[in-house]
Amino acid sequence: MTFETLAFLRRIAAASAITFLLLCAPFAIAGAKLHSKYLVYVGTYTDKGSKGIYAYHLDTTKGELSLIGLAAATENPSFVVIHPNEHFLYAANELSKYEGKDSGAISAFAIDRASGKLTLLNQVPSGGADPCYLSFDKSGKHLLVANYTGGSVSVFPLASDGKLGNASGFMQHKGSSVNKERQEGPHAHSIDLSADDRFAMVSDLGLDQVVIDRFDDTKGTLTSANPPFAPVDAGSGPRHFKFHPNHKWAYLISELHNTVTRYAFDSKSGELHVKQTISTLPEDFKGHSEAAEIQISASGKFLYASNRGYDSIAVFRLDPSTGELSRVEIVPSGGKAPRYFTFDPSGSRLLVANQDSGNIVMFNIDRKTGKLTQTGDVTKLDSPVSMQFLAED
Repeated sequence: MTFETLAFLRRIAAASAITFLLLCAPFAIAGAKLHSKYLVYVGTYTDKGSKGIYAYHLDTTKGELSLIGLAAATENPSFVVIHPNEHFLYAANELSKYEGKDSGAISAFAIDRASGKLTLLNQVPSGGADPCYLSFDKSGKHLLVANYTGGSVSVFPLASDGKLGNASGFMQHKGSSVNKERQEGPHAHSIDLSADDRFAMVSDLGLDQVVIDRFDDTKGTLTSANPPFAPVDAGSGPRHFKFHPNHKWAYLISELHNTVTRYAFDSKSGELHVKQTISTLPEDFKGHSEAAEIQISASGKFLYASNRGYDSIAVFRLDPSTGELSRVEIVPSGGKAPRYFTFDPSGSRLLVANQDSGNIVMFNIDRKTGKLTQTGDVTKLDSPVSMQFLAED
């Protein structure tokens, strides 16, 4: 049996498992074996006291987060991801200069599950300044990177020992949009693959586009799709993009307009068709705010979005037939500038990383309504930016 055939069969098995779990456990993380204790790795900015990536214990039974310590000292590891095999962690070192060039860096680490420590395997240039987002293809053979200031995306092959190879794919974006301060040039902010790995969706804040690329998961290369991008309102500033678990719908959060846009996704052509745009802010809000993160519950019933400035999490219900968004509530984030948030592995809690106030705030999630209530668990950490979970046993 060839590697490609085995990978195809694994994808079919994974898809079947996800469908079963969505039917039987509507709010649990799809495909995840639930444990009670997890390692939590937190990426940070290191300009205000933090020194790199920090490790914590999470007890999902008690809802408690406790510090282990500094897992790895590294500069500005703003976005971290754990490889599907759970042996390696990768960090985007959000730097404007690396080895004298206009580039950030990507770091590969081996995970010591017993201690939580990370050991550096290697570090490579990201291909553009200020890398801010990482994702994997389904096989775990490639790491995809969005370079914000560089306005580009890169693809790196991953060796069996976890090390990063030389870039196999690269796409440089060109152009600008109407906001002369924030959109003077391209700013790739995220890159996410479709369920079959055929299309890469790149949210470019500077271009007001969701750039659509074809991805070759054998060669690790990117080429422009047809059409090459999806429409976004001028000046809105696309930031992060999420596919719905049914893979028929997709959602985009736009930073500058504080909006979520709903798309219908054509899996054959890669096209995205706009169906709805809704604000993440109250109707009477008059101040300055910028949207940041977007997440969808594994059940596909609820969508969450964060606002920085009007420091809060907006909760939306998704119509099961159409995916249409309707607002449930907007709740304070428990700190300043909720740059990132995510569900714990049980799917019953939301952890919010408030960058400017330097804290991680935990919320209980009402499984029926999607509403949030603070648990009282607040963890201090300078400039938290992203989080990843790994079962301890």
